[in-house]
Amino acid sequence: MSEVVYPRESVYNLIPKERVPTQKPPRYMSKFRPMVVLEEKLSKDTMKTMGPAKVEVPSPEKYLKKHSKEPKLPEKKEYLKEVRNTCSMKKPAVPAKTDNPPMGIYTKRDFIKTTTVMPMKPQPTYVDTNKGHKELLENSGLVPKYIMKRDYGEVPEYLLQRNEDERRAKEEYDKFVREQMDQGAMKPLSDEERQAILERLKKNWDKVHHEYQGLSLVTDTLSKKAHKERLEVAMKKLENDINLFERFKTIFIANN
Repeated sequence: MSEVVYPRESVYNLIPKERVPTQKPPRYMSKFRPMVVLEEKLSKDTMKTMGPAKVEVPSPEKYLKKHSKEPKLPEKKEYLKEVRNTCSMKKPAVPAKTDNPPMGIYTKRDFIKTTTVMPMKPQPTYVDTNKGHKELLENSGLVPKYIMKRDYGEVPEYLLQRNEDERRAKEEYDKFVREQMDQGAMKPLSDEERQAILERLKKNWDKVHHEYQGLSLVTDTLSKKAHKERLEVAMKKLENDINLFERFKTIFIANN
């Protein structure tokens, strides 16, 4: 246990001392307090004070009665039978038995000729289900509509434009290559050199592929993963070079 340390004994400690009251500093008051109080009074709404708004209390005589809030139907009016059964417009009378139909009406239209010479042709349809579902034959794609067009079988305009752009770009590239060859900056590879480079690339790819096949199936260490990724990158680069040499027969290289 720690020992309690008391102050040193002295006779002067027996003299009573006068207590000096502590004075607190004045309370802080913001200079914007009157403005805030004014804004608070102006922005007060109803039901935001202590308690509900002071409104007139309803009279006890005006209590809620039964069915008082239900919509009221208009009052019934009495109608006379004579007024209700009368109509403003009358139907034409039924022709009598002795009346003759109108005769002598003549027209130049030949109904027999129009029905026999120009009969209505049914639209061709096709059935696509065993239950007899029909569709129009024109929209089915079975009718050869497009081969009857004037421009059928011709090359479209946008393809001609694209071929022209490719031809112009090739001519400009060939012109650039000839200028570089004339200046002695480039020279073409011969077929023997291209074939020798292609064979060496394939041999290198076989060598890297043989090493890749000999890797462990489980790559549980960082060194194995890095070695595998390094071999994959090398194989991908060799494949791109082989495709480049096989695709282009003429290859130019710089003299420097």
